[in-house]
Amino acid sequence: MAPFDLDACIQQLLRKRLLHETVLREICAKTKEVLMRESNVVHVSAPITVVGDIHGQFYDLIEIFRIGGFAPSTNYLFLGDYVDRGLFSVETMSLLMCLKLRYPNRVQLIRGNHESRAVTQNYGFYTECMRKYGSSQVWTYFTDMFDLLALSCVIDDRIFCVHGGLSPSIHSIDQIKVMDRFREVPHDGPMADLLWQDPVSFEIDAADLMAYSRSDPDAEKEDFAISPRSGERVLLSARASSINFSKSTICLISCALINCAWRDIPQCLTGISGQYGPHRTIVSFLLFSCAIAETAYAGYRCGNSASILEVGPGQSMYFNVFGPAPENERDGPSQQAAQSMNGQVKFNHWLREES
Repeated sequence: MAPFDLDACIQQLLRKRLLHETVLREICAKTKEVLMRESNVVHVSAPITVVGDIHGQFYDLIEIFRIGGFAPSTNYLFLGDYVDRGLFSVETMSLLMCLKLRYPNRVQLIRGNHESRAVTQNYGFYTECMRKYGSSQVWTYFTDMFDLLALSCVIDDRIFCVHGGLSPSIHSIDQIKVMDRFREVPHDGPMADLLWQDPVSFEIDAADLMAYSRSDPDAEKEDFAISPRSGERVLLSARASSINFSKSTICLISCALINCAWRDIPQCLTGISGQYGPHRTIVSFLLFSCAIAETAYAGYRCGNSASILEVGPGQSMYFNVFGPAPENERDGPSQQAAQSMNGQVKFNHWLREES
């Protein structure tokens, strides 16, 4: 495998140039080697900044780095859904892989439900790879790498982080550690639950509870029920505290950080949404870090805020809420990137230089 300069690749991406296909193949291969050595459950320490869905929003990713600090000065944990929907999934995933390789202990990447062959074929990433590289081979490099991404992360043996939610089949962290994750996301089962699960608000009203109960007669007896909307089991957060994590080799999970799945984004316009159990015990947070929802389809008109979670030493947690990248620094849907013969992507604006 030919050597490549990671710092040069990072700078090339920040200057809005696609990496050559040969280089990208090598970066995906190297990233797989790094991810292969990681556990299904990655353990990290504070301080660390937790980031939710990016969905191909390259400009918002740069805005996150501008606000939260660029690696390695800031440690980052990304909760998945790096691709699809937005216009720049290739650039987004390429930059995150380069940062992971350059700073493997300071940048953590876990898998979201969109890091999947089936999903990316339907939500834009496959088409983007074809448009920018002229073949599906690059998409194959990426999706093969997706199979090796970790499933969850634990911060300071205290905060459990996952893209989707919990599972009725999982009662301890140890069960996650022994899963076979090196594969396409299955349609059902505990691995699918971790990436697809819908957390339901603790403030569920009687009518909603009746709807869940009609869909699933055991809803009132269990922590999970069938959603009348999707037909999938969802976490009833009001009773989530009964899920037993105390048998794990780590301490009892006191706060589950749940990433805001795309299908629930309309409920997350403020960037964060908290859910609480009895006595105001934190059960979960929805964290949405893409400031402009579904840009390729909504034309940057959703108007939601975004947030990143800055976890400090001890018990400190700070939700840093912010808006989208400045409008004059991003390309709208009518200004999609055009690839020239030498692999350069033509954009209309330059990124703001880091100070």
